Amino acid sequence: MEVSYQYDGSFDGFLSCVFAVYAYKEIPAGFCSGEDLSLFDARVIITNPEHASRVLRKVSALSPDAALLLRHGFLTCLPEKEMHLFHLIAALLKDGPAFLRNRANDVLFPVARAVQHLYGEVHLLKGFTRFSDYSGVLGGEIQPKNRVLPLLGGHFRARLINDPFFLYDRTHREAVFHTPGENLVLRPLEYVQAAPPSPEEAQFRRLWKQFYDTVAIRERYNPRCRMSQMPKRYWGMMTEFQGEAYFKPQSSPEAVSAPGVPGGIPAPATPPPLGPSVPASIL
Repeated sequence: MEVSYQYDGSFDGFLSCVFAVYAYKEIPAGFCSGEDLSLFDARVIITNPEHASRVLRKVSALSPDAALLLRHGFLTCLPEKEMHLFHLIAALLKDGPAFLRNRANDVLFPVARAVQHLYGEVHLLKGFTRFSDYSGVLGGEIQPKNRVLPLLGGHFRARLINDPFFLYDRTHREAVFHTPGENLVLRPLEYVQAAPPSPEEAQFRRLWKQFYDTVAIRERYNPRCRMSQMPKRYWGMMTEFQGEAYFKPQSSPEAVSAPGVPGGIPAPATPPPLGPSVPASIL
């Protein structure tokens, strides 16, 4: 009988599924999480931190590089990533780490390529993320393909170490919160509504857009080149590409909030409850 393993969407939940696969001595037909549907009978796996830890310890003992690939692979947007990661673990347990030296390996290649895409997106968002000041708290919004916040949060914490900030991922509906002197906190967050800018913030937004427009050389305008260096799918979250209403201060009736944000935001000082886990040792 072909069985699909259903879990809570967390990294520990996936590793608990891997533990269960070997405990039941069966080959999974697939993995599903949350409300995802499967054509196969589903075996519901309750997240067990001890089981998850045993799987991760075994992988780390065989190859620290494979453990890192596993943790970061789980953050990617690779279709059916759980099956790819399961096959990676299975190959490691069966054949040892030697296959990791061959990037063309059928098991390794899709995971390695997806992780490389993850790293590339993190690198781009280090430069493309825009923050605004909301009464002393810096807030930003991104819409990535991969689940980049566990890697991106540390970058901004190092650069904004004395500033409280939050960064919201619209795609995966989660946010990372930073309070000076404390660890980063990653929480699920269904939606965010940022207030219109204060007069001072609106002025800074205008100054940034004016700088962006001023440094451009009109005679060398090349939209295709610009889109290759700054992919268009990031433009919707960037200050310099917003319409006039985005630069109106709170006192103006035409003022609007951050680009395309749906509505509602909890105070960054009080993050919402815990949600699905991220791979250990990332935040």
